[in-house]
Amino acid sequence: MTMSSNGIEGKELFWFNNTLVAIHISSSKGSDGLCVVEHHMPYADSPPLHVHRREDEVFHILEGRMRFHIDGRERIAGAGETVIAPKGLAHTFRVESSDGARCLTITRGSDFETLLRQMGRLADRPELPPQSAPTPEIIVALTRCCTANGIDIIGAPLV
Repeated sequence: MTMSSNGIEGKELFWFNNTLVAIHISSSKGSDGLCVVEHHMPYADSPPLHVHRREDEVFHILEGRMRFHIDGRERIAGAGETVIAPKGLAHTFRVESSDGARCLTITRGSDFETLLRQMGRLADRPELPPQSAPTPEIIVALTRCCTANGIDIIGAPLV
């Protein structure tokens, strides 16, 4: 599978850790604070186990397969499926497809979007960034930024 970058031309693009993020709808554009972000992720990508204090997180998988861990339960989801991680519940995921995955992440509020903007760096092209392991300094900075944006890191990524 080759991940498509159709639909992200002209969008705000960020490299967030080892992923490419395209902001389709900013939380500042509507009165409800709805945010729609497209993620392009490599195989085995997994954020740390975390909890959103103020916003649900909805994932709609466009390409690939992802293994979700939400409130102690696991589920595999593929293209066309939608998964919700309700606010207050611990969750993470892992990209299981060898060619990576692409999903829409939808939240209501600016917490997640602000985190992406603060910890991401502008992408100069619509493709995944060079892959690297996070340094201890990046982990500390990410943890602090998450806390400031209503997200608590409480555990390790999935392996």
